[in-house]
Amino acid sequence: MTFSWTPHRFAGGALALDVANSVVLRFDPARRIDRYADVKAIDAFAGAANNLCAERERTGPLVSVAPERRAAFLDLREAIDLHFRAEASGEGTPTRLAELLEAIADTLRHSGNRAGALDAATAHSALRLTVNAAPDRLKICPNCGWLFLDKSRNRSRTWCDMAICGNRAKASRHYYRHREEANP
Repeated sequence: MTFSWTPHRFAGGALALDVANSVVLRFDPARRIDRYADVKAIDAFAGAANNLCAERERTGPLVSVAPERRAAFLDLREAIDLHFRAEASGEGTPTRLAELLEAIADTLRHSGNRAGALDAATAHSALRLTVNAAPDRLKICPNCGWLFLDKSRNRSRTWCDMAICGNRAKASRHYYRHREEANP
């Protein structure tokens, strides 16, 4: 299955969350898609992040993860997802935080001095989120399950991307409402 890294795929609001969101429908085993299952997708992600990531000005130009560090990068992705998903659900634990910090430390320790390495930039992004993100700003999209930062003034954002998930949810409600009216 081919796809492209579109602006929607960078709806998380932080590089770390965009990396975690590279697994689509994470909790639906029948439809789950790991975008990084194809190694070329990691390389393409780094290139797309240069233009689409919310933190692109902070990270500078990104280059892909070194081949020998890809497994560790995927471990970092999973630690990010587990920790921030638990935080967004109000179920964060010191153990999840420790696992995330260990994955960040491992990444930074072994990423070397590669300028703009995607794995190091992702680790820095996760660290910034750990320190600076207000818990009520971190949310889970009820449509797709992606993590995102709610940067709206009144913290009322519901979906990761209104144009995609918001419209799907509204269309679904409309369909069922009209179907019930037609079949009382």
